[in-house]
Amino acid sequence: QVQLVESGGGLVQAGGSLRLSCVGSGRTFSTYGMGWFRQAPGKEREFVATINWTGDSTYYTDSVKGRFTISRDNAKNTVYLQMNSLKPEDTAVYYCAARFAEDWGVRRDEYNYWGQGTQVTVSS
Repeated sequence: QVQLVESGGGLVQAGGSLRLSCVGSGRTFSTYGMGWFRQAPGKEREFVATINWTGDSTYYTDSVKGRFTISRDNAKNTVYLQMNSLKPEDTAVYYCAARFAEDWGVRRDEYNYWGQGTQVTVSS
């Protein structure tokens, strides 16, 4: 069983930055591919970014490329999402997820564990 706990959300003005963190439990955390998803009110949960187990391969949805960076520190069982140049349309609950595979994934059904989410609100 893996537990994931996100933190770092909050209210920020457009153009600002936030850094989300996701701490995972368990000694096998470093073997999981990890991802960040988000869900805005009235919308489906969507893929944002993903990273493989070593951290040397990443993938992003087009709308965040060049603004968001996913990274991980396996010694700390933590994955990060650095979000810069935030826009009002980035407002959502952000979830981290872990999957039983060393590579990354972009679909929700590829992930086995989910955190509880952290709210990000970007004001215009």
